[in-house]
Amino acid sequence: MNLRQKILALAIIPLLLAILAITALVTSQSTQLARASIATFERSLLKAKETELLNLTNMAVSAFADIYEAAGPDDEEAKAQVRAILSDLDYGPDGYFFAYDYDGVNIVHPRQAYRHGQNWLDLTDPDGNRVIYNLVERAKEGGGLHQYKWEKPSAGIIADKLSFAVGLDKWRWMLGTGVYLDDVFAQTAAAEADLRSHIDTTFIIVAAITVPIVIVVFLVSFLVTMRERRLADTRLKDLTQRVIDTQEEERARIARELHDGISQTMVAARYMLDLAASKVRNGAADAADVIDRGALGLNNAIKEVRRISHNLRPGMLDDLGLSAALDELTGNFSERTGIAVELKAVAFKNVVLPEARTALYRVAQEALTNIERHANASLVRITITSANGVHLVIEDDGVGFADAPPRKRQSGLGLRNMQERMEHFGGRLEVRTSSEGTVLRAWLPKSVYLIERKDPVPA
Repeated sequence: MNLRQKILALAIIPLLLAILAITALVTSQSTQLARASIATFERSLLKAKETELLNLTNMAVSAFADIYEAAGPDDEEAKAQVRAILSDLDYGPDGYFFAYDYDGVNIVHPRQAYRHGQNWLDLTDPDGNRVIYNLVERAKEGGGLHQYKWEKPSAGIIADKLSFAVGLDKWRWMLGTGVYLDDVFAQTAAAEADLRSHIDTTFIIVAAITVPIVIVVFLVSFLVTMRERRLADTRLKDLTQRVIDTQEEERARIARELHDGISQTMVAARYMLDLAASKVRNGAADAADVIDRGALGLNNAIKEVRRISHNLRPGMLDDLGLSAALDELTGNFSERTGIAVELKAVAFKNVVLPEARTALYRVAQEALTNIERHANASLVRITITSANGVHLVIEDDGVGFADAPPRKRQSGLGLRNMQERMEHFGGRLEVRTSSEGTVLRAWLPKSVYLIERKDPVPA
């Protein structure tokens, strides 16, 4: 992957992961809440069925309570009357009462007459549930509920059924009635179907929202990346061109200095030596004076070479540090231009990174060159301190360049070079100018220190 693809991936993948995580969380919470609501709904329906069964059983007992209370344990006539009453009690195609004795023999079953008089104590449903036995046990315990599978008369199918059984202990009978639960389960299934439908709808809504967002983010990231890439390419081209222009300017300056200074001096020295040789051959008395003038010209050429090399890279900057190099720079500047310079600096030898020292020196050198060429100043103040980083302040009382055309102010290579030198180390450059002078402030952070500085050290 190239850099642009990595940027796009870093922009989109976290967004997709966040959306997926939020969607999964919302869906999970919604599903759990819906299922809890469905379970509560199912329990409410079952509770209503239980209450209904209890009321129906109490109604049936009330129908023959007087007969049962007046009869004895072996009163067959009373038992017959009760059987008739239970057979006639009917509340719908699937609602009826049934009775078995404690041994499992059927006494009353209006919907399945073939069961009458037979023992069904070991009857089991498809799940292996001993239906009659468990109902008898609930009756012996004083009454209770039991769920099992039984044939539904109206549909002729096996369905879940919930029955309530109560005991008539004097006759050793189990009396019960039940309701089928298929309608409860149908309503629960319908609620679950609605849940799945809502979940699907939620996914569709989330997709309808997130997909356009992802597309927009992708397009915006792509456009921003392309724009930044074009800007970076443009800046790189400008920087490359500035570097080439600066190199050419530096070469032209050195060529001028070599031609105007060293070359002329060397030519003059050669003429002197040629003249001295001629005088020596002719036996002239002043040949020694001509040789001395030629030697003086060679000395001037040597000095000029030293001056040029010093401007290219001052040895004092590496040997004695920034403060000493600035002191020499300002001394030569003041001697050459007649402009007074006040320098206040702390000692920076072996404290600041060599590259940072060079950057600060070049900023000061470029600033003094601009002052010499354009400021028409009479006094320059340079202050360099080390509190919370390195601060370099250069002030002059010249005419400034506030009235210069904006294009001319922005196109100067000097200010751009100084600014880029500071930005390379994470620093900054500020320039304020007016008709009363110019103030240049350069700052480098503490990261340029070789060791941690505490208090400023005077120069």
